[in-house]
Amino acid sequence: MSRIFISLVALSFIAGLGACSKEPEEAEIIRPVRAVKVGDAAVFTGRSFPGRARAHQEVDLSFRVAGPLVELPTDIVGRGYRKGDVIARIDPRDYEVKVQDAEGKLERAKADARRAQAEYMRELNIFKEDAGATSKAAVDRKRAARDQANADIKSLAASLDAAKDELSYTYLKAPFDGKVTAKFVDNFQDVRQKQPVVRLLDTSSIQMVVDLPETLISRLPYVTDIHVVFDTFPDQKIPARIYEVGTEASRTTRTFPVTLIMDQPDDIEILAGMAGRAFGRSKSPEDIAAEGIPVPVGAVFKPETEQQDYVWVVDENTGVVTKRKVTTGKLTSSGISISDGIKVGEWVVTAGVHSLEEGQQVRILNSNGE
Repeated sequence: MSRIFISLVALSFIAGLGACSKEPEEAEIIRPVRAVKVGDAAVFTGRSFPGRARAHQEVDLSFRVAGPLVELPTDIVGRGYRKGDVIARIDPRDYEVKVQDAEGKLERAKADARRAQAEYMRELNIFKEDAGATSKAAVDRKRAARDQANADIKSLAASLDAAKDELSYTYLKAPFDGKVTAKFVDNFQDVRQKQPVVRLLDTSSIQMVVDLPETLISRLPYVTDIHVVFDTFPDQKIPARIYEVGTEASRTTRTFPVTLIMDQPDDIEILAGMAGRAFGRSKSPEDIAAEGIPVPVGAVFKPETEQQDYVWVVDENTGVVTKRKVTTGKLTSSGISISDGIKVGEWVVTAGVHSLEEGQQVRILNSNGE
């Protein structure tokens, strides 16, 4: 009896050791995903973005030829010019001489060509009338001389055109309507080719660059009624529109430069460097849905066995993903348009869509990948 009891105790002890050695079940891993809140334009409402005014066009003008200045107003800074107006001028005498010299060479070459043509025709007629009076080689020499004379005409004509161009370059003309804001040389000074002479700004339109977080770039199409208020004129709302959106985010701030453009107001003058803030109004969710909700192209996928387009929609409360059928439209600069299947304000996965499963729990990464 005692032996049986000891054996039972030993077996119970070994079974207990086995139970204790089992590893605990692994906790379910919640996968991080990148996602966007589609059509969420409300993030712009009530917000403003700082920036500074700059000229729509700005250029440092220089001559394409060198020489002494003979025309450059001393009070040129602040003057306005129309496109094509002469701003400054180099002494043209040396370039006028070049033109005259090229014209003379061209006229002489034309005279030589006429003589060469006459000599060739005379030699050719002699050869035709009496082959023994001349030779085929002599005719060929006369023809070669004529051809060379014609080639000389083409070369000298090109030289004359170049000389005329250089003469025209002695005039520095405004390439657009603008105002001179800086002068780098003085009148009667010798200037080099491509040496900056004056700076011209086009102030008919004003630009302002604002920096937007990368999370807001895809929502720019939903913003309307953009206007800018400059600190110098706090009571003036200047209508603006988006001119350009940067294609690369800053490595430090993770923001994209967005350039706004606006017409110069009639009653005030916005100068380059003035500080201001940009405002905008969001479109309504109904308007966004009616136009088609754009999502990143990487959000839309087709299973191998189907021809239907899908997206993964993330439940904001539970983090669970659901595969949703969608109707796609045209491709736009903001992504691919969805006309049916999702609603404004829903979260849609934008990367790794082929490795998710129905009902899987995920967590949405922020703009820093955290």
